[in-house]
Amino acid sequence: MHTTTVFEHLKKHGQLLDLEIAEATGIALDDVRASLSVLSAQGDISRCSVTSFVNGQAVEGFQCRLAGYFPRPAPGRKPGVKVA
Repeated sequence: MHTTTVFEHLKKHGQLLDLEIAEATGIALDDVRASLSVLSAQGDISRCSVTSFVNGQAVEGFQCRLAGYFPRPAPGRKPGVKVA
């Protein structure tokens, strides 16, 4: 199974479609979808089904990202409450 490869790729590149993961890693699309199902069942990723249209044809796929991931705050000063 390619679950660790798929998980590491999502960790490095963020939110991606299953087709993009398959192209980037060189793993067959069916194997990527099986790995995404396992990772989703374990609660490691969030997955939703997406329908996009390319040249008028519907393309079904999954969009995935790491579960519970919140980006770090940007460096620098933050707006806050001013005390008079």
